Amino acid sequence: MADEALAKSKNCLACHSVDKKLVGPAYKDVAKKHAGQKDAEATLVEHIMKGSKGVYGPVPMPPNANVNEAEAKKLAGWILSLK
Repeated sequence: MADEALAKSKNCLACHSVDKKLVGPAYKDVAKKHAGQKDAEATLVEHIMKGSKGVYGPVPMPPNANVNEAEAKKLAGWILSLK
């Protein structure tokens, strides 16, 4: 499954888009924020699976229980590849 299709199938695109802020930040902004960080993929995997709070403002990101670790790694890699 293509990475954007995976994001769509896991309902990620209900709150995020590639290039503009919706409820959550644009994926390109996430990639920019984490560029050059050696633990960026692991951080995003954790945020996808466990949720996050206060990283991009006051709206918390709920955990996505529909995503397993392999899928979270694939999504994180795709997000970080966006320019």
